[in-house]
Amino acid sequence: MTSLHAEVVVHRTGSDFTLDVTFAAHPGEIVAILGPNGAGKSTLLAVLAGHLLPSYGVVRVGERTLTAVREDRVETDVRPERRSVGLLGQDPLVFPHLSARQNVAFGPRAAGVPAAEARRVADAWLTAVGLDGLSDRRPDALSGGQRQRVALARALAAEPTVLLLDEPFAQLDVRTAAELRDVVREQVRRTRTATVLVTHDVLDAVTLADRVVVLHDGQVVEQGRPLDVLTDPLHPFTAALAGVNLVVGRLVAQPDGTTALAGPDGVLVPCGAQDAGGRAQVTFPPGAVVVGDGWPARVIDLEPGTTGVRVRTSGDVLVDLPPAQAAALALRVGAELRLSVPSGQVRVRPLP
Repeated sequence: MTSLHAEVVVHRTGSDFTLDVTFAAHPGEIVAILGPNGAGKSTLLAVLAGHLLPSYGVVRVGERTLTAVREDRVETDVRPERRSVGLLGQDPLVFPHLSARQNVAFGPRAAGVPAAEARRVADAWLTAVGLDGLSDRRPDALSGGQRQRVALARALAAEPTVLLLDEPFAQLDVRTAAELRDVVREQVRRTRTATVLVTHDVLDAVTLADRVVVLHDGQVVEQGRPLDVLTDPLHPFTAALAGVNLVVGRLVAQPDGTTALAGPDGVLVPCGAQDAGGRAQVTFPPGAVVVGDGWPARVIDLEPGTTGVRVRTSGDVLVDLPPAQAAALALRVGAELRLSVPSGQVRVRPLP
């Protein structure tokens, strides 16, 4: 089993955008690539799949170099069909004129596997993805979720060294998406396939990924274990994705000898025994914010929350309130509040 290593730079023609990414995916590991639209996620997948040459960089799978561009000179550029890299996207792209079995057998047959053996392999993979008994059906006789299972089985039956997943669950209903996440997790672990998952959905990262890489404007802004990144984010995009408040400001001394972070719009977050004077960022969950005494704030927006009402306030601080409390406060846009957060709920990260 082999690892994927990518170190690529792509300058997008006609714009100031540059993708600059270095990361690795190890055997049996799922690396989720997160980021807003335009962050460079699809560009990265195109480079890994061999559909786009980087301006500079290297893509290696084990000891095999798939792409190497140095000093504007292309040293290596393996064609997509010779990379042993499987790609599964939102659209299953199964062959409409072939049965499910024939679709899945396509990869082994293209690799020279005899027809009978390819059929046996295809049936085994269809069983693995929960389509036992449907192997003779054509795609138009299958549901969208079943076609996506066929596409997954076809990608894995080709025995790729690396599997690329491009928003593969985005168009599926909640239950089918959950089932397919289980299938992907099980098969990636079983086959020890290095896997890269591009997604906008934090649920994909939490339930599937061993590691996440967050892209913003073409740059890696943070990476690590999903639990670490999503509970203590470094970047505002990641904080928004995780539903966590992130405030940047300056540490100031308080009359009681503690320190607080003074942020925009009068936000004042207690930070315990930190040294005053430097810059820092703090993160804290919306459910930890208390309405009562504290810094003055103004209601900017009201929206449904997971357990009640989510209030967006000045300083871009989110507050989660139970329905009864929200009703008692008679909240409306423009209303004045006072907010506080216990220092024990605050994570402090000094900034340079």
